[in-house]
Amino acid sequence: MTAQDNHSALRGERRFNEPLARFTTWRVGGPARQFYRPADSADLLQFLASLPEDEPLLWLGLGSNLLIRDGGFAGTVIATQGRLDGMDLVTANELRVEAGVSCAQVARFAARQGLCGVEFLTGIPGTFGGALAMNAGAFGGETWTQVTAVETVDRTGRLHRRSPSDFKVSYRHVERPGEEWFLAATLRLEPGDVSESQRQIRELLERRNRSQPIGLPSCGSVFRNPPGDFAARLIEAAGLKGAVMGGAQVSEKHANFIINRGDATAADIEAMIRQVKERVKATSGVELITEVHIVGDAAGGNP
Repeated sequence: MTAQDNHSALRGERRFNEPLARFTTWRVGGPARQFYRPADSADLLQFLASLPEDEPLLWLGLGSNLLIRDGGFAGTVIATQGRLDGMDLVTANELRVEAGVSCAQVARFAARQGLCGVEFLTGIPGTFGGALAMNAGAFGGETWTQVTAVETVDRTGRLHRRSPSDFKVSYRHVERPGEEWFLAATLRLEPGDVSESQRQIRELLERRNRSQPIGLPSCGSVFRNPPGDFAARLIEAAGLKGAVMGGAQVSEKHANFIINRGDATAADIEAMIRQVKERVKATSGVELITEVHIVGDAAGGNP
């Protein structure tokens, strides 16, 4: 089958020069040269097989934990949210979740099934695939704690079934075996009480709403917490809580959040990230590590 035949058989949405700001929670970012929203996992595998081997790829879920520069992304963006959205019980206490399902949906579904252990996912503003990619966590829980099996795909469209031992998992970081991306994972959970799990989810949401700038464009936490400390405390101690740079501002509610005040550019946000890192290093000696992934080209075309 030729590349042209491959493309004609695709069932997903394919667009070119697609603005990305509306697909990110910061509401900034330039265009993608090519944008693809697969119809399902089978369509995604076929699409990947049709791409050149050297095509730059960016996987996009809910667009949190991601800063796309103003010049956009000179490659292909694959949007999974709302498409790779399967979630099913495979045994009485095992749940298979595809990459495009939101973390909050996973928490609520498990609770309704009387399974506990992933209530913390309600505090993660992204998709399950993104949570797998960075071992996302909240309220003391981490994504990989319950993972028993993983499904990935490589850039040729080949499916791989892997065990957690194939990955090197640490705090907010996951090393994958080669150039592969997450399609789904199976979680082993514990039997629990439906009403108790739902109560925990409500409580965690209330805690998040009290402590975080919910409703304002942000990416979630910008920096990892250093060992034995909190990034927000260090940023506040450096005098940066509420600091403004262009349209970007360090949140006055939680200093580890940078918000878009409405007219921020990706360059404003990136400059604020640099300033926070430099100031915290100067005042406390701590080198903050970003959780957020920064991709793409600056407006002038330079990386």
